[in-house]
Amino acid sequence: MSTLEIRDLHVSVETKEGAKQILRGVDLTVRSGETHAIMGPNGSGKSTLAYSLAGHPKYTVTGGTVTLDGEDVLALSVDERARAGLFLAMQYPVEVPGVSVSNFLRTAKTAIDGEAPPLRTWVKDVRSAMDNLRMDPAFAERSVNEGFSGGEKKRHEILQMELLKPKFAILDETDSGLDVDALRIVSEGVNRVKQNPDVGVLLITHYTRILRYITPDFVHVFVDGKVAEEGGPELADRLENEGYDRFLTSTTV
Repeated sequence: MSTLEIRDLHVSVETKEGAKQILRGVDLTVRSGETHAIMGPNGSGKSTLAYSLAGHPKYTVTGGTVTLDGEDVLALSVDERARAGLFLAMQYPVEVPGVSVSNFLRTAKTAIDGEAPPLRTWVKDVRSAMDNLRMDPAFAERSVNEGFSGGEKKRHEILQMELLKPKFAILDETDSGLDVDALRIVSEGVNRVKQNPDVGVLLITHYTRILRYITPDFVHVFVDGKVAEEGGPELADRLENEGYDRFLTSTTV
């Protein structure tokens, strides 16, 4: 069993007006086999948490700790964090012209594992994962995310997650921009990964619709850069009915 532990995390970002504090003391522990949903209004710091964990240079950690099985994550480079077992599915995946999906996936797998996967089994694994995600085999020869629809980009993120097999998958608003069919396919992919008890999932979302397909063990409400409330799946149902008004009102009093 692995543990991702976030303690009193403070993060700022540079703006035209100077440094702006976004995260204001986040405490969160995710263990293998657990699914945690991070919910909250726009601008509450959800994506900042995701990118800070992954090591995006735009975000500066000004306080607190992040450890993975006791190892200091914040002392690691981006690629070292990936090899340690962190995976980020981005809300807005970037295009990589000239690099095919197949080459990208195999290069990433080699970098994570420290050795190239056996070609015969790798091709079989990729084909199986693509079939599960209803992806045309020709997709593998397209340039990464170039000309992809929103649904194709998100399915490609889940394809990476299935093949790279991280310890902790951080999914940053994977449901945004998806129609009902694509949402269901992406959710099925996440649920396949969740079947592995060695994987923990941190699911960041603004809406509850993806939680109809992916049942979280814990729900955390983010407001003003910190966790305002925690609970089980029933908390997501309450948010569906009531929204975030009661949290926003309490922070402005």
